[in-house]
Amino acid sequence: MLAVADVAMNGKSFHIITFGCQMNANDSWWLASSLAERGFTRTGLEDARVVVLNTCSVREKPERKVAAALAEVRRVTGGDPGVLVVVAGCVAQQMGEKLFSPESQVRLLVGSDGLARAPEAIERLLAEPQERCCLLDFSVGYEERKAVRAAAGPVAQVNIIQGCDNFCAYCIVPFTRGRQKSRRAEDILEECRARLDGGAREILLLGQNVNAYNRDRQGDGTSFASLLERVATLPGLVRLRYVTAHPRDMRPEDVAAFGNVPALCPRLHLPLQSGSDNVLKRMGRKYDSRTFLDLARRLREARPDMALSTDIIAGFPGESEKDFEDTLAIMETCEFVSSFSFCYSDRPGTRAALMPDKTAPTVSLERLSRLQALQDALTRRLLADRVGRKTDILIEGRSRRQPPGKTSWRGRDPYGVVVNLVLEGQGDYTGKMAPVLITRAKRHSLAAEPAGDMW
Repeated sequence: MLAVADVAMNGKSFHIITFGCQMNANDSWWLASSLAERGFTRTGLEDARVVVLNTCSVREKPERKVAAALAEVRRVTGGDPGVLVVVAGCVAQQMGEKLFSPESQVRLLVGSDGLARAPEAIERLLAEPQERCCLLDFSVGYEERKAVRAAAGPVAQVNIIQGCDNFCAYCIVPFTRGRQKSRRAEDILEECRARLDGGAREILLLGQNVNAYNRDRQGDGTSFASLLERVATLPGLVRLRYVTAHPRDMRPEDVAAFGNVPALCPRLHLPLQSGSDNVLKRMGRKYDSRTFLDLARRLREARPDMALSTDIIAGFPGESEKDFEDTLAIMETCEFVSSFSFCYSDRPGTRAALMPDKTAPTVSLERLSRLQALQDALTRRLLADRVGRKTDILIEGRSRRQPPGKTSWRGRDPYGVVVNLVLEGQGDYTGKMAPVLITRAKRHSLAAEPAGDMW
């Protein structure tokens, strides 16, 4: 077997830096697994001959973050032209060949639809050090990736749809990930079976808008609710989740699935973005506050213990204090267990970037602070209510912090909350289902003790 240094000298070493969402994380996992099957070894940045930046345009100032990451790669590698730097993901799609500057080590750009061809392109560019390559064209349909055999742990993420057709006023995703393209149901099921055979016990279905599955021309006609039912029957599956859903696209059968599909966990991420009808209209969200509240009510009728999380933007152009207070009111009514919240920032090419009446940054930051304080209070209250209750957790690995002389394990309950469990033995409990009693609520997690035999 080659040592890491020998591998690096032969150019068969790689390092991946991932920004952004779960879809990016899943893309990076697939690319890493594909390179490993081609004989590459994953190393630290300082030893890598291939460096991949898998980028995201959703967060603020993405171009600056990528530029900073490229500068750090250049510093660590000494600007070695023999190091192949790959920029993948949304920023690659957005900036294109601007990333090919004369002093840049970047020689491969990969968009979301080009990832399936990236491993082959990397091998070719290593053999042709003077060449550069762009894989930024959008495909008409979903381009299937070669199956990989690598295990991904007890929770397997499976992409079911690529791109988005909603064109919300603030969002860059339709421009960087393209129009909506659904995978064939049989291809999804085949991947799910392989991941379960590889040791996964939970499947997380991914997409920019999962419940719009098969509403595009490329789809095979399988409804999202039907897909959930079919995945839920696969041997070895214990839990099923999905992310992210659009409130506009939640059909009655999607709601009913939470009561009809036992494996489907009672946790749903449902982006609100704003509680103001005025702001929602300017955002182009195509629902109003009453529709959202009715959907939350119906979800809890289908599954009374449903836990909801959300996304919220503070300071959207034209947002008044009254608009913001409407958002706070809906947060309290819905009792979100958690939320991802951000100040609005322009994304070039979106409609919102051209809107007048921008909210002052100081006002946006003050509103975000109030919003996050409310969310902290809601989360603390909801987690405190769990103390003294029994539940099952799927153990995903060791906790970050370890007590002296014992081992702490981290898992998630059916509601997606992190639970830490201290166990006496030194065995590996990853992938086990553990009955537990919740003993303590922390700020964003729970502590528990064993309450039965693992399985």
